Amino acid sequence: MTVLSSRQRPVIGSRAARSGVLMVLLAVALSALTVACSETEPIQTEAEAEPAAIGSQVTMPISTAVTTLIDPGDDPRDVLRADIPPDEVQQVTLRTVHHVQQQINNQGMRDFSPPSVTIPLTARGSIGGVDLTLGTVTSADPALSRQLKSLDGSHAGFDLSAAGAVTALRLSPKPSTPDAARSALEQAFCQAVYQSIAFPDEAVGEGAVWTVRQEVAGDVMLDQVTTATLTRRVDNLLTIALDITQTPKSTEWTLPNHAGSLDIVDYGMHGSGTITVDLSQPLPVAGSVTIAGTQSYRDRSSGVLLAQDLSTQVQWGE
Repeated sequence: MTVLSSRQRPVIGSRAARSGVLMVLLAVALSALTVACSETEPIQTEAEAEPAAIGSQVTMPISTAVTTLIDPGDDPRDVLRADIPPDEVQQVTLRTVHHVQQQINNQGMRDFSPPSVTIPLTARGSIGGVDLTLGTVTSADPALSRQLKSLDGSHAGFDLSAAGAVTALRLSPKPSTPDAARSALEQAFCQAVYQSIAFPDEAVGEGAVWTVRQEVAGDVMLDQVTTATLTRRVDNLLTIALDITQTPKSTEWTLPNHAGSLDIVDYGMHGSGTITVDLSQPLPVAGSVTIAGTQSYRDRSSGVLLAQDLSTQVQWGE
């Protein structure tokens, strides 16, 4: 679906123009919440390395995370780095929850929230990353849950820097996986990637504060700054409080498929939460982080205003 060009669009006051603009806004509304990983690399065939049922792997690069130490915290201090035994196997569950409410002009608020997704994972540390095997993925939506069953036994993984920053996401869904299930899986992992944390290069102790700056890919490109505070450490177990701000890199939202653009009138997204990290485990052992706020966009030709109330939550646990 495309926006009518200025030469094709009828007079703004006509019913056809209003209808066309509203249909375009309705079609693209949900993608305002969408966080996308970077453009995928060419598909890498794994026929020789993986069972045929797994199919091919797609690798999605993740933008560089830049870490800056603000306060080293109290003594004793150490450089935080994962130290995962080669035979370590971790069972953990990833759950993502989205909330989307939308209003066009003075119309009533409508709920477009996609269903939550729960992904049981078996994680193993590997050289330079984490390898994952998916269990039975479920959703609050019965229809999507039926499609997600095809992911059982699929593979995924993260490539990591020495500081723990995710540098790439690897997905290997089974060939029989429907598109809706593939999309839900990708979105869940991409949300988890951008709500994770990297460690500073310097030695830190309890009370340490550092920031992680990263570009978040999506329909609206964002600058994301995460402020991390090490609130507690007991041996390898770290409790880290996160505070997240997102700022658009442009004043326009460029619509997909050359469908035009909308002016960004307002964009206020903020996140917070706490994660628990065991330096001897591949993934967070517990935690919940929520990013929420409001966004509004205007079609400059018609004056139609799209307002959204959004939130996304990433949870780690048993």
